Amino acid sequence: MLSLLNQYSKGRFAWFLLFFSTLTFEIIALYFQHGLGLAPCTLCIYQRCAILGIMLAGIVGLIAPGNFIFRLIGTFIWLFSAYQGFCLATFHAHLQFEPNLSDTCTINVQFPTWLPLDTLFPSMFKAYGSCADKIWTFLTIEMSQWMIIIFACYLIVGLAVLIAQIFSSPKVSIWNK
Repeated sequence: MLSLLNQYSKGRFAWFLLFFSTLTFEIIALYFQHGLGLAPCTLCIYQRCAILGIMLAGIVGLIAPGNFIFRLIGTFIWLFSAYQGFCLATFHAHLQFEPNLSDTCTINVQFPTWLPLDTLFPSMFKAYGSCADKIWTFLTIEMSQWMIIIFACYLIVGLAVLIAQIFSSPKVSIWNK
């Protein structure tokens, strides 16, 4: 199983799937914001940035999937972004389901001065909602809980890909062509 995962990670298709899945989530987030009029909160914007980090990992993997260094860098970016997103989504769910006066989220997103995404792209990175609001539910699960599931899946698959790099893959494969 892990050697098969190693084999897949050496091909562009797997990295394209990673890129495409994150692109799909970004498009869905923008649809929720602009199409349905759901106001994103600060934690939503930060989670959006974590998804963009995983997308960046997919791009790095797409550049040279046969190169071990590119695969490793892509996988580490993937794991870091998925972990950060998981922590943010968990805190977001905590704010929604276990409200505490000492736990709050600010209304303004804080990006580094060298990359003010909220100023450069306000339609995508400007927060104007409250983190405690429950604004969307699907199958009785809130959006913050869905994000926990999504980031957990990215984290588990990323860890499996990292562990799979130890195992050798067969030399002849339809995935490496």
